[in-house]
Amino acid sequence: MPMNYTLQRMAATDATETVEWMTRQYGFDAAEVRDWVAHLHFNWQMSVKAVDETGATVGLLNMSDYRIEEETAVMTRENPGLLARLNALHYIAVFSFIVAEPFRGTRLNYDMVMSLWDDLKAYDFVFIPVMHHLKTHSYWKRWGAVEFFRDEMSVYYMLPLSQAAAEVARTLG
Repeated sequence: MPMNYTLQRMAATDATETVEWMTRQYGFDAAEVRDWVAHLHFNWQMSVKAVDETGATVGLLNMSDYRIEEETAVMTRENPGLLARLNALHYIAVFSFIVAEPFRGTRLNYDMVMSLWDDLKAYDFVFIPVMHHLKTHSYWKRWGAVEFFRDEMSVYYMLPLSQAAAEVARTLG
């Protein structure tokens, strides 16, 4: 299996492949994922695809401009004050981050995030929802992500990128 890859920004034409990867990786219903991709404000220009030397996709990092309350309506009821503080900041969300099995544990995931790093600096924080059963909780914590809420389905993290977001994050711990 080739282990070389190139990174490229995604476009709306990558929606079908995103649905296929999310359906296969997470076991979600394909129609539901198609609806998410169509309606949850994907930011294709800030999304990254890794392609190996044969042209096969080996990783997707899909970013979205959707709001926290679109991911967890529970927070609207349980912690509206924190939600208002977070929504007063400028953020982008990690919608999904999937790396093909042979590339897990390599530099690929790091390289994908770093390919966006300069662009991410335009935001106060990165919003990162992670379903409870996924293994990426410790990954995002190593990047400096701080948990700000949890519900029945997921844990919600913020990766502070600005002083304002860092101040909010300090109040969480």
